[in-house]
Amino acid sequence: MSSPTGPDNGLPVRMPRPRQPGRHRRPEPAVAPEGAPALVLAVPGAPSAATRSLAEEVVSIARSELPGLDARIGYLDGDDREYPSIQAVLVHAAEQRAARHQQALAAGQDVAAPQGPVAVVVPLLAGPDNALMRHVRQAVMDSRVAAELTDVLGPHPLLAEALHVRLSEAGLARADRARLFTVATAADGIILTTIGGEEAVQAAGITGMLLAARLAVPVMAAALDQEGAVTATAEQLRSSGSAQLALVPHLIGPEVPEGVLDAAAKDAGCAYAEALGAYPAIGKLALSQYMAALGITPPQAQGAQSH
Repeated sequence: MSSPTGPDNGLPVRMPRPRQPGRHRRPEPAVAPEGAPALVLAVPGAPSAATRSLAEEVVSIARSELPGLDARIGYLDGDDREYPSIQAVLVHAAEQRAARHQQALAAGQDVAAPQGPVAVVVPLLAGPDNALMRHVRQAVMDSRVAAELTDVLGPHPLLAEALHVRLSEAGLARADRARLFTVATAADGIILTTIGGEEAVQAAGITGMLLAARLAVPVMAAALDQEGAVTATAEQLRSSGSAQLALVPHLIGPEVPEGVLDAAAKDAGCAYAEALGAYPAIGKLALSQYMAALGITPPQAQGAQSH
């Protein structure tokens, strides 16, 4: 004997679940609007193959989060050949937009002249650095292209997550506080290093509080470009009871002069983790700055509006 829902064998029958409305419904992924400005990632520091690889990975992450995104890379100290400068990238983007408009007119399309910025320039910086930001702003002005410059990427909770991962990769922190194992070299005090003076230290300190909550150890920020700051911070942590310190950069990488991290760690007498690099959060935060500048609603927010 059987029933309309299946065999009558006393066992529950698994039926297809109806599509859930409202908050249970998965939001549709956002797509870059047609004709949207380019995202130009402004990369500081001396251009190199490693820097280019890092920047390419960051823009690849941004493109994967927003299909159709026109993402480009401009170097603050670019040479316009192998490593195009910010100015050159902006000028090229403006020329391409004008050419597309002319092609549309030639094809008989009734299209209005493009409005709004040609590009949104996003600095590849985790925290504020007034000197570098002045140079980026000057590069945008020198291009004479209508472009919008966003703020830096941090402070942000995603950076605290990335710092935690970098420390755990170096064996200096547990990957997860909930796991029942210990890391023999886990630090009981963290020096969060940055570049950009006191303003950068204050911004790093905000991310540092989030990192301290994740690790349950004290975290203090110090500027690599302030003489003696890292050593003084190490002494302060040790005087408050931390015996095994670790240094982790609140920096993405290209903005750090070669050898600076190694020297700072030696001065502080501790091990150190690598810079943030192309951790997925960096690409997501760069895209977040771009979307905020253009008023594009992230997919998560779109889902929240459908509740």
